[in-house]
Amino acid sequence: MKQLGLTLPTVPMPVANYVPVVRVGDLLFLSGVLPSRDGQLTVTGKLGGDLSVEQGVDAAKTAALNALAIVKFELGSLDCVKRIVKMIGHIASAPGFTEQPQVLNGASDLFVEIFGEAGRHARVAVGAAELPRRAPVEIELIVQVES
Repeated sequence: MKQLGLTLPTVPMPVANYVPVVRVGDLLFLSGVLPSRDGQLTVTGKLGGDLSVEQGVDAAKTAALNALAIVKFELGSLDCVKRIVKMIGHIASAPGFTEQPQVLNGASDLFVEIFGEAGRHARVAVGAAELPRRAPVEIELIVQVES
């Protein structure tokens, strides 16, 4: 990550009654992660309405960095990550917006940059009418880790 000029943010805290991650065997299941810094969303709105695809890509990347901060907090190091298995991306979309996959590439590309082939994952990119706190993007992850 240092070679890419990236640093992980402070671990985002849950905003309701849930835990950010659950470990089952060698899998981590992350709750939905928003594009926030220090408890505040970095951007709000809907793609194809208030926000451009580029702004959505940046939001997806921010959410992905937050997800990795959660993984590192849980494991102590990202060196324990074996593979990003699956990502589900929810994209707040204005009517008629169909570029959810391009928005989610902000997160997918980041995982591949950081983990190489182990960052390639299965994924779903879906449009949503509304997301919590007017977030434009929310991602969920399943991560395989060293046992």
